[in-house]
Amino acid sequence: MASDNGEWSYADADEETLTRIAWYYYNDGLTQNEIGERLNMSRIKVSRLLESGRRSGIIQVRINSRYQGCLALERQIKERYGLLEAYVVPQLPDQDPSDRLGQAAAQFLMQRLQHGDLLAVGWGATVSNTIQRLGHLANERDIGLVSLTGGVGTYVDGMRTANWGSSVHLVPAPLVVRDPQVASNLSSEPAVANLLDMALNASFQLVGIGELSPASTVVRSGYVTPDEVEPLRRKGAVGDILCQFYNEQGEVLDLPLHDRVIGVKLATLSRAEKVVAAAGGLQKVQAIHSALRGKFVGILITDETTAAGLLEIKD
Repeated sequence: MASDNGEWSYADADEETLTRIAWYYYNDGLTQNEIGERLNMSRIKVSRLLESGRRSGIIQVRINSRYQGCLALERQIKERYGLLEAYVVPQLPDQDPSDRLGQAAAQFLMQRLQHGDLLAVGWGATVSNTIQRLGHLANERDIGLVSLTGGVGTYVDGMRTANWGSSVHLVPAPLVVRDPQVASNLSSEPAVANLLDMALNASFQLVGIGELSPASTVVRSGYVTPDEVEPLRRKGAVGDILCQFYNEQGEVLDLPLHDRVIGVKLATLSRAEKVVAAAGGLQKVQAIHSALRGKFVGILITDETTAAGLLEIKD
């Protein structure tokens, strides 16, 4: 059966069949054509099932080599910014950066999340792509999920695709409200405050990093209008995490918008031990650099072009 968008997913096939396909392909070295002939299905269907298996986390490709990342760049990035870890993946032109880095972040977390752990997540395309790939692992290891901000709708699609069946805790509030007092009152409600505290104490906190431009997620999502971009730049904003903006020095700006955001504050987030940022693209180099200067994150997942760009910046 095909899904509504015409693509195959592992949910459309018996899991045993998918496992058989994966074994033939990765362990026996059969081509997709050979597998299709053996199982009486088209090569395209075999290819789509393999891709869906990778996306869902049923198929996990592990590279057992100390060269699996770009080691020299990882070492330099760690030393320059004082990070706990850096994971730099090879550049692949013409692939969606959020999809590629979502895959890298999922692989990173698959190797570290233990049974019963709790993962806190921010919002954005890269985080959503990561969540989509972790559902099978979450169900297998009973890994819980908690949101770092309000905005239930920003999390639901990723979890639905992932079929995340383990414990899920979403902050029951919008991401941004109109009235600062409403934001303050909602943030003080036990149902919200307890979840935000839970997120800060999770095993890992996963966030994206946004640049300040008309094409950024925070603008496309409507939380900042295109007309507000230039005024924010004049105030020194270079990027955002969890819809909170900071300047080139990595200092959180004093903006009215921040009083209307419901979620973990950046000053508080920086005290968590294992905050993972998955972000890349030359347009984000300055935003990532400043976020690392501000010590908002301790673990960076990026690509080699972005990493090289970070090392070229002069403080």
